[in-house]
Parts: sequence; C-alpha cells; structure tokens
Amino acid sequence: KLGIPKAYGSYEEMLADPEIEAVYNPLPNHLHVPLTLAAAKAGKHVLCEKPIAITAAEAKQLKKIRNVHVAEAFMVRHATQWIAARDLVKKKKIGEVRAIQVLFSYFNRDPKNVRNMADIGGGGLLDIGCYPITVSRFIFDGEPKRVTATIDRDPKFKVDRLAGGLADFGDGRHLSFTVSTQLAPYQRVNIMGTKGRIEIEIPFNAPPDKPNRYFVQGMEMNEGEWTALPVSDQYQLQAEAFGRVIRKKQKPAWGVDDAIQNMKILDALFRSEKSGKWEKP
Repeated sequence: KLGIPKAYGSYEEMLADPEIEAVYNPLPNHLHVPLTLAAAKAGKHVLCEKPIAITAAEAKQLKKIRNVHVAEAFMVRHATQWIAARDLVKKKKIGEVRAIQVLFSYFNRDPKNVRNMADIGGGGLLDIGCYPITVSRFIFDGEPKRVTATIDRDPKFKVDRLAGGLADFGDGRHLSFTVSTQLAPYQRVNIMGTKGRIEIEIPFNAPPDKPNRYFVQGMEMNEGEWTALPVSDQYQLQAEAFGRVIRKKQKPAWGVDDAIQNMKILDALFRSEKSGKWEKP
C-alpha cells in the first residue's frame, strides 16, 4: 500500500540486513542507547532522537562506537531561523548577548504516552528541557558554568510536569527557561542583547509548509521588523546534513561528545532539584 519494499519482524532482523546503511532511532528514551549500540555494532550509522540517553553516564557508553556516524537529532541546529539568529549574534546586530529566555510547553496527561512513564525516561525536562540547553549553547557558543532548577512532578505519573531553570554561562550571560508538559501549548525564544533583541516565533517545531519568522528589535520598544525566511523543513535539512557526513565524509558539526555534554547539564539540573543549590555540570 505504501510502496515500502521491505518489512521486518524485529529490530535484529532489520539490523542484519546488509542493504541498510543507516537507521533513525525514535524509540522511547530508555532505548536510545541500547538500540544505538546494537545498530552501530551491526555497522549502521545512527541518527538518534534527543535526548540521546537518560543520563550522561549512559550516554558515555556511546564513546566506544567506532567506524560509524552517530548523531543526536536536534533538528533546530539545522533550522534556518536559528542559523539566521546565530549569524546576527555573531555580527553583533543586537550588541552583546546577555540573556536567552525560552518558554516551551504542551499539554499531555495520557497515561499511555511514553512522556508520562517515569521508568522509561519520561518527563518534560528530558523531552523538551533539552532544547533550551542546546540552543543556548548554540547561541552563546559556550558551556554553562553552573545551573539551578525548580521542578514540579505529577503526583500520579511521578514525572516532572513543570521545570524552570537558570544556566550561568559566565561573563554576565545566562539562560532562563520554563518547560512544561501540562500547560497550554506555546513556544517562544527571546535573545536579549545590549542593543536589541531577537525573537524566534516558532522556535522548535516550525511548520515545514510556512515561512519561518524571526523579529529583530533595536532600542525602541515599538520598533522592529519581522523577517520571513523561505519555506524549509528542518527535519529534511537535518537528514541531509547527516547524509553528507556519511556520503561525502564530512566532519560532523556535533558528535557524541556534544551529546554527552548536553546530558551532563540535564543531570546537573536534576541534582539541583534535590540539593536546592547551584550545581556544576
């Protein structure tokens, strides 16, 4: 019906097929590392969904992989609006960037949804809290020195349903974010500089059939301009970049070490929930 030439009865059967060169791992979080390791052992390149693991310690198992490309699927790093924003920051169009503000939320209380299953890596911080961490590292081009978080957990599901955090990048720069799996659907990013700000309209799941937009404001509150970029699909751009690493032997912009670093920061946020203090990644 769909024109798919092959079907497999198991993951093992698929990985044993010599015609398969690369796989995409979109499985629940607790299966990201085990199935990525299995695919790599079978000689397959792997594009693995974010977060690449549940903890940094688990993610470090991927460092033993050799001779295949493993990438964490943060499509936003290939999105045209994010690349445009980073270019504007590098050109000092809004002065020195001091703060990044992120809000990302959706509503989901489905008990059968993997995001509401604590034992397999559910919860909002792993599901969407990884985005503020990634994009702030992308824009600041650096790593946070310390982080702190407050987290509210669903009493039934035992997963975090609301998390707010700060990441101190040093030199007077910080990320502040709120993520939730039980608030009205919304997402927005503001990149704040000493001479202006950049606002990204739909920063994370931008529609592939509409122009991506960002807003640049100078020092006047009521002045600024929206820019609409040509229609593009960030998932397609991500897949094409992944393919170029394999086909053209290009050096990947981000690899396993970057994914481990992101997990270290998420680990520190969870530690902060328990300690009530700043934690170092």
